[in-house]
Amino acid sequence: MKSITLIIVCVFMLNSCKNKDEKQQETPVEVAKTEYTSFGNTIISDDAIEAASMASHYKTMNVGDSINSKIVATVNKVCQAKGCWMTLDLGDKEEVMVKFKDYAIFMPKDIEGKEVIINGKAYVKEVSIDEQRHYAEDEGKSAEEIASITEPKKTYSFEADGVLLKQ
Repeated sequence: MKSITLIIVCVFMLNSCKNKDEKQQETPVEVAKTEYTSFGNTIISDDAIEAASMASHYKTMNVGDSINSKIVATVNKVCQAKGCWMTLDLGDKEEVMVKFKDYAIFMPKDIEGKEVIINGKAYVKEVSIDEQRHYAEDEGKSAEEIASITEPKKTYSFEADGVLLKQ
C-alpha cells in the first residue's frame, strides 16, 4: 500500500514539474510601446476605456452627474484661438466637450483626427446659449451660424487633468 501511494505521489510530482517547465518556456509577446506627448498631469495609457464604451456611460447619466474616467478617443475639433478646449468623437455622431482643469492645459491647434487619452472627470452639463456661441466663435463659425444658436443644449463634458497625444 505504501509503495502504491509513493508511486502516485512521484507521478503527481513529475507531472507537476513537467507542467511548470512548459509554462516557463512560454515567452511573453512584447507589445510595441506607442509614443505619446504628455500635457498636464502625468498619466499612463493603461486602463483607458474606448470612446464607444464611454458613450454608453454618458447615456445613463443626468445633468449634474459625474464619474472619474480615462478615455481613448479621436479629436474632432480644437479651439483655434488658444487650444483651450477640444471635442472628441464618441461614435454614432456623439462627441464630448473637453476642457482642462484650472485652465492649465493648451493643446496644439492642428491635432484634429489624432488619438488622445484623457484623464479626469466625465459629466453631463447643460450649456447656455452664450457659451455655445462663444465656442462657435472659437471654432471660426460664421456670424449666421452663431446667430442660429437659440436654445440651451445638454452636452457630454469632460474636465481633463492630463492628456496623452499619440504621435
